[in-house]
Amino acid sequence: MIFEITPALLSSLYWLTITAVAVSSASGVLRAGCRKFDLFGVLIIGITTGLGGGTIRDLVIDKEVFWFADQWFFIISSLSSILVFVIARYFRISSQSFLIPDAMGLAIFSVIGTISGLMVEAPWLIASFMGVVTGVMGGVIRDMMCDVTPIAFKNQLNAVLAWVGSFTLILLLDNGMDPVVATIVIGISIFISRLLAIKYDICASPVSNLKMFKLQPNPATQPFSPLWRK
Repeated sequence: MIFEITPALLSSLYWLTITAVAVSSASGVLRAGCRKFDLFGVLIIGITTGLGGGTIRDLVIDKEVFWFADQWFFIISSLSSILVFVIARYFRISSQSFLIPDAMGLAIFSVIGTISGLMVEAPWLIASFMGVVTGVMGGVIRDMMCDVTPIAFKNQLNAVLAWVGSFTLILLLDNGMDPVVATIVIGISIFISRLLAIKYDICASPVSNLKMFKLQPNPATQPFSPLWRK
């Protein structure tokens, strides 16, 4: 263990998780609202977005799922979803507005996932990947339920920032930085970096740009060449 688990750290993780669940659920509602789903559909997507990443994390590290252990996480997710749904009914909201709470949820869940991995003594690489899984999977599930390509797979450095931030957090902890301070610093850094990537449309190169992935015509669908005609 490269840091000491203190009451202050556990308290910080609890309140950070509350915040991440709330904002991630809000992003789910805003994303689903653009698809013109009904109230039930919107709430299901909001709750699934808020709880999805942490659920996968806990199942992987063989820990009781966090919202089973404390129902307040489920309650907060539900209330956040309902509140955002009501607000969206009375105010004009941009179709891209979900990206801001999504960025915040990504940042917070990434650092929480990394710390959770380290607390079960996972190797550095695995702990950092656990941060990525926790940070992005709620959004991936949300986008799949909305029948769109997950932004983590194509847009402005979403998962990349989560992984870089998670590994940087481990390095800071290994060099003796206070876990609470390191968690807050890296969380804010991921959030700001994600907003800048959105604002300036900074993206990783799509795989389709690589020559080896260039689509070739399917001969079976092409017309016969005149050379084959007699």
